Amino acid sequence: MPTFHNDEEQAAWVLAESLIEKARTMMRQAESALETWRIGKELNRLRCARRGISASDAEIRWSETANAKNALTDNSFHVSLATMYYGAAAAHYSRAQYLRNRGEARV
Repeated sequence: MPTFHNDEEQAAWVLAESLIEKARTMMRQAESALETWRIGKELNRLRCARRGISASDAEIRWSETANAKNALTDNSFHVSLATMYYGAAAAHYSRAQYLRNRGEARV
């Protein structure tokens, strides 16, 4: 943790850190949704192979299931949120840096 020159700078830094943690949480959820999609796709491929259905038909069937659509939607949603949180964190890190530089210029 860096040293701070004023309370405003510290508040901006702390907020940026909390936003980064939220972004990481969203990325973990996005990865979980993607893993759900991958596992479901593989299980569906195996199930279809046992029935004599080709791999391309199995993929088409999987892509049309509610589970596949939900997993991809969840992934996309959480990646979007993570992107938003990372962007907000970057803005607050920049603010903290600005406040630090402004404080150093006065001293």
